[in-house]
Amino acid sequence: MSSLAGVVAAYLDHLEAEVGASAHTVAAYRRDLGRYAGWLEAQGVSSIAEVEAEHVAAFAAWLRSGDASRPGLAASSVARGVAAVRSLHRFAVRDGDASGDPAAEIAPPRRAKRLPKALSLDQVQAVLAVPDLDTPMGLRDAALLELLYGTGARVSELLALDVDDVSAQLEDPDLGLRLFGKGRKERIVPLGSYARAALGAWLVRGRPAMIASARRPGPALLLNARGARLSRQSAYNILAAAGESAGLGVAVSPHTLRHSFATHLLDGGADVRVVQELLGHASVATTQLYTLVTAEHLREVFVSAHPRAR
Repeated sequence: MSSLAGVVAAYLDHLEAEVGASAHTVAAYRRDLGRYAGWLEAQGVSSIAEVEAEHVAAFAAWLRSGDASRPGLAASSVARGVAAVRSLHRFAVRDGDASGDPAAEIAPPRRAKRLPKALSLDQVQAVLAVPDLDTPMGLRDAALLELLYGTGARVSELLALDVDDVSAQLEDPDLGLRLFGKGRKERIVPLGSYARAALGAWLVRGRPAMIASARRPGPALLLNARGARLSRQSAYNILAAAGESAGLGVAVSPHTLRHSFATHLLDGGADVRVVQELLGHASVATTQLYTLVTAEHLREVFVSAHPRAR
């Protein structure tokens, strides 16, 4: 019989090598499935073939309620954990490590619909104005901010870009920026004049200066002070600092600019299917969450502006 640890390791390899899942996704699944395997072993289950539906249901309940060693998880975290477990068992059946799927009938808890937080146009402009364009790091930060808001890209998609990925786009405004989203799905997004200008300034004045002081510069488009690829955590720190410097009074992250990109497009009359393509959403249902944001905005404007709205 196949051990739990062996099947989990094989599934994670499958996610990375065959599905093309991002390092962030693989890390999340590794945490969730490591917790699952540890819980099963504590129940005396050592093989994937021994797992029954009752085990999966009890694990989901344990995630929700917690115990003396840890608090219960939020519904979204439980849903992610159950989804990981269901995927693992489907993989085990497909690979011949189990004859049945004990998780098939275990549904994850419904996630509350959370509306994306979008900044107003004035707030976005205040954030974009923060970087000091007289310094290499300021030019890099400006390029990062303009690209995030100008393309709606995920931060991981931008951080994965190399200089060679954008050289032609700066020469020809009609060429879009090629991004690789979840599952390595490719899409082309337009590169507007503000993003191109910020990118050009970074490549001409900022990046060479930063490389000059770096020990081992790499090919990455966006660099840290050592010349290595800018990390996800550093990008989050840059956005948080920009939001604080702009005096917004709200948390700002790379996803905040992505949300704002989508919301402002829809406010401007863009078709939801077009926005879906630009964001790289697999389902239009995900994009339609942004239409709820714009509807709420319309309601607020109506209540504040119409004399008989109250």
